[in-house]
Amino acid sequence: MPTVAARFSLCGLIRSSRRSASPVLRTLSSNASGNLCRGGLPRFHSPSLPSSKGNVVRIQGDEFWHMTKVLRLGPNDRVELFDGKGGLVEGCIQSVSRTGLDLIVLQEPQVVGPQGVQWHIYAAFGTLKGGRADWLVEKCTELGASSVTPLLTERSHTMTENRVERLERVALAAVKQCQRLHQMTLNPPMKFWKLLPMVSKSKFAFLAVAEATPLVNVLSESTVEDSGLLIVGPEGDFTNGEVKLLIEAGATAVGLGPCRLRVETATVALLSTLMLWSDAQKLQFPLQW
Repeated sequence: MPTVAARFSLCGLIRSSRRSASPVLRTLSSNASGNLCRGGLPRFHSPSLPSSKGNVVRIQGDEFWHMTKVLRLGPNDRVELFDGKGGLVEGCIQSVSRTGLDLIVLQEPQVVGPQGVQWHIYAAFGTLKGGRADWLVEKCTELGASSVTPLLTERSHTMTENRVERLERVALAAVKQCQRLHQMTLNPPMKFWKLLPMVSKSKFAFLAVAEATPLVNVLSESTVEDSGLLIVGPEGDFTNGEVKLLIEAGATAVGLGPCRLRVETATVALLSTLMLWSDAQKLQFPLQW
């Protein structure tokens, strides 16, 4: 069994070899969530990160279980920790006990700010059955949405607290899988009327409506803003009165094609199109529709 000193020595050797190795060009890509494509190391969530290189952090709970029981990681294995607020550190597992593990930080923590347009999703998905709500939250996380808010409308008026807690776990798992540094916020359910003043204050609010002007046509005459609202109705759609109120508040009605889409499909179609469009505008490569 390696001694603590031997484990420290090996972690030090890893650091030394990394410094003495020939320089390698790396591409650090960032998207709307402030990712860093580091490549290779498994990444885990920690609510707080050590303040400097050489510090030791204790990992317990679900992340400890995932590290040791699922991935079978042990002493001298390297991992990354992120805090969901843009912070990232690389560390080496120092020791493992029955209840947790100690990890020594190999480099100074990095902090990356959010990049690109911050898209906020308001979708009435409280009535979705099975895993469809999970899928919606997972894909919004992967596509870089800043937040998702379940919208309570005339045709989708309830959502249980237990379901919100489950969706929070789904969002965290998706953040780790897609290697976002900024955790997507899953807000508590919001009543429809509370959305109206937010739409009035936003320069960018897109409302998915059947038979409206196609989204790509609307985007050809739009410019990128810092943030925007994406609004999708429930199964059976918004009522005519709700659509009227949203448009009067300043939302732009957009169409997503000739077919009737499920709530989760419409949400992902709207978000993915806007993400591609805003990224292209940011890079000054306008999409040709």
